Amino acid sequence: MDNSIYKAYEDEIQSLEEEIKLLTEKYEDSQQESTSFSDEQILMSIKSLETEFQGESEGRESPSDLKAQLESLERGLSFLMKFTGIQFTSHSKKTVEKTQNRTVQKHRLLGNCHSLSFQLEFQLLEIQNKENVSAVITDLSIIMESGEDSDMSKFVSSTEERGNLLAFFRSLSCYAEWYEHRRSTFLHFK
Repeated sequence: MDNSIYKAYEDEIQSLEEEIKLLTEKYEDSQQESTSFSDEQILMSIKSLETEFQGESEGRESPSDLKAQLESLERGLSFLMKFTGIQFTSHSKKTVEKTQNRTVQKHRLLGNCHSLSFQLEFQLLEIQNKENVSAVITDLSIIMESGEDSDMSKFVSSTEERGNLLAFFRSLSCYAEWYEHRRSTFLHFK
């Protein structure tokens, strides 16, 4: 009878160890996830960092230099958004697999280009060799609201097959700009 009690305790200990392992993995995944922040949250973070840097400026760049760099980066980003019409509204990243020389991350991007909304989901596979790092996009999924245009849906399908994000954003920028022109022209004649 004592053996059956020990067996029950051992089974309970094993199930608790498995539960701890699962909870630990869940916790690590949640710590690695990136969340999207609003513009106000980003500005508050920048301001808090500025106040921290004001007290710790020894041996580092001065806060005014950092502020000038930040303003320069913001101007560059603003220029690119105006030039391309592409604006990202949300981004999340989750590490799916990580080994010594291989990392797989799942990304999700939400945004709009002029008046067209888009959503991208893809996995980024990074393989690190001795000298360099190569990155490959896999499992690309693109969701767009302009489903009535068959040419655009064909383009989206071929882009998903090839996994070429650069071609997608270039074409999206041009297409969305002309889509906006066509829409405003048709509204003018109505």
